[in-house]
Amino acid sequence: MKVLGISGSVKQPSRTSRVVSDIIAAIEKRADVTADTIDLAVVAPILFRALRSDQLDEEGRRIVDAVEAADVLVVGSPVYRASYTGALKYLFDLVDFRALQGKRVVLAATGGTPLHGLMLEHQFRPLFGFFGAVTVPTTVYAVEADFTEYTLSNPAVEARIDRAVAELIDLLPAAALAATDHHPALRVVSREALAN
Repeated sequence: MKVLGISGSVKQPSRTSRVVSDIIAAIEKRADVTADTIDLAVVAPILFRALRSDQLDEEGRRIVDAVEAADVLVVGSPVYRASYTGALKYLFDLVDFRALQGKRVVLAATGGTPLHGLMLEHQFRPLFGFFGAVTVPTTVYAVEADFTEYTLSNPAVEARIDRAVAELIDLLPAAALAATDHHPALRVVSREALAN
């Protein structure tokens, strides 16, 4: 089973990237997966070279292909102007509208105030509804106070991650879980791997 984490943050280091990584680590504890990560702080300039998907160069095509080929997406974004980042929207503008049909998605965000957490329901979830993806009911939202440096340190947010991952496992088709029985090895690729 292919799990792809996508961080919509356009800066490094990033609390959003850390939340995405923590969710992927929690998935790896529950299922045998192949996990990759796309960090838009690294790959957005590659995507911005194309105005449409048919203009993507080889590097850009590889990034979009990874999104379309994933079985599960873990997508996070900082809250910018009451929504997800423009760079993240740009990535999904390049994804084929049929490619995510039925795929499972875990949603995460970081923001400056607890009030911004509603972005996940009013902005983020509808994006994946358009694609026909199945979003996990529990979302993960964290504010700056939930971190020590760039490490998540709030047990309540960690509990939400555990709940979201448990829901994800419940939503996965039995065939997807059974297929991983034959591939017990885990492979985690660095965020920069898709940009190289």
